[in-house]
Amino acid sequence: MNLTERDLKVIWHPYTQMKTAGVPIPIVKGEGAHLLDENGKRYIDAISSWWTNIHGHAHPYIAKKVAEQLTQLEHVIFAGFTHPTAVELAERLLAILPANQTKAFYSDNGSTAIEVAIKMCLQYWNNQGQTRTRMLAFKNAYHGDTFGAMSVSGRSAFTAPFDSLLFEVEFIDTPDAENIDRLKSQISQLRSQLSCFIFEPLVQGTAGMVMYEARYLNELIAHCRKENVLTIADEVFTGFGRTGKPFATSHITEQPDIMCFSKGLTGGTMALGLTTCTQEIFNVFLSDDKLKTLFHGHSFTANPVACAAALASLDLFLAPATAENIERIKNAHAQFAGRIKHHPKIKAVRQTGTIIAMEWETGDNTSYFSSLRDRLYYYFLEAGIILRPLGNIIYILPPYCITDADLNYIYSKIEQALEEI
Repeated sequence: MNLTERDLKVIWHPYTQMKTAGVPIPIVKGEGAHLLDENGKRYIDAISSWWTNIHGHAHPYIAKKVAEQLTQLEHVIFAGFTHPTAVELAERLLAILPANQTKAFYSDNGSTAIEVAIKMCLQYWNNQGQTRTRMLAFKNAYHGDTFGAMSVSGRSAFTAPFDSLLFEVEFIDTPDAENIDRLKSQISQLRSQLSCFIFEPLVQGTAGMVMYEARYLNELIAHCRKENVLTIADEVFTGFGRTGKPFATSHITEQPDIMCFSKGLTGGTMALGLTTCTQEIFNVFLSDDKLKTLFHGHSFTANPVACAAALASLDLFLAPATAENIERIKNAHAQFAGRIKHHPKIKAVRQTGTIIAMEWETGDNTSYFSSLRDRLYYYFLEAGIILRPLGNIIYILPPYCITDADLNYIYSKIEQALEEI
């Protein structure tokens, strides 16, 4: 019995209709930007395995640091205890984040990092004797699949079975020159009820790589601060170079009160979540009253091995070669965008940093569940490229180590698909 057959007997896969989906591809090895299946077929991981892998698969430096940590300390309870890798990671990350970020709270994935941020905001007001339970978020947002994260995400087919159980959120459009004043007016009208504004900075990933300008986000954050509304930047996807700068919030001058990280935090090696906040927020939880404690935690909070992977990833991220690779990918994407933007089957091309998205012209049928999505997905798999279209939108989001040859191969296959599909 091969690996796929064994899998189908025992595994339930994420975001997969198990009755109609194709059989899972049995990946047994990773090398840089490539993945190899059990038959030896090689695939280019053009989406960084759900946007997590920034340095390439099985990176020897990260593997070395993880192996060293495993022989030193694999895990310890983080309530009442600490350990070197957690302290060092918090110190080093806070040093490159906006200066207002002073405290780090560990969890174990992006969704839980969002849950922590939401609970911080709600309890921030509760600890001061105020009831502020409404939240502000962008339409079509995606912040995770746990209940708090789903609540601040756009309502869709993915949330429909749970909609009646999600808490109330005010959804607004992403900002632009025409609506910015209206959005600020909405915030002012709701300010006494709002606990926070949560946003994906510059790029809404799951919405279809929807992109908006930094200057208008800057205005929204400044207005929230004026109206005493806390702000949460969800950098789970956009952090660690994806937008061309270290963080998406590196593009703006007004800084959020809370920031959330995961995915690229460990270089895609293993799960780890992190939520940072200002000293002002932290101080509201300092009290002789134990009921003002932030009652949140996970069994694997600040796992030493995951923190070691994150420290190794941070070493690589801060190396000059990574910045050079990010710039190289940005430029390659821009040249490709220029080549295809006028193709009759391309409705729009969007790029921010190392993220490029192409919207296929399909008339009104842009559903995530459209048949085009599956045709494109399997077309590229056959060509040895892992792309995961969002409905009629193809995007490329590669590890920074990807070669120019691999990028050019991906571009050529997309151009070929435009002629054949």
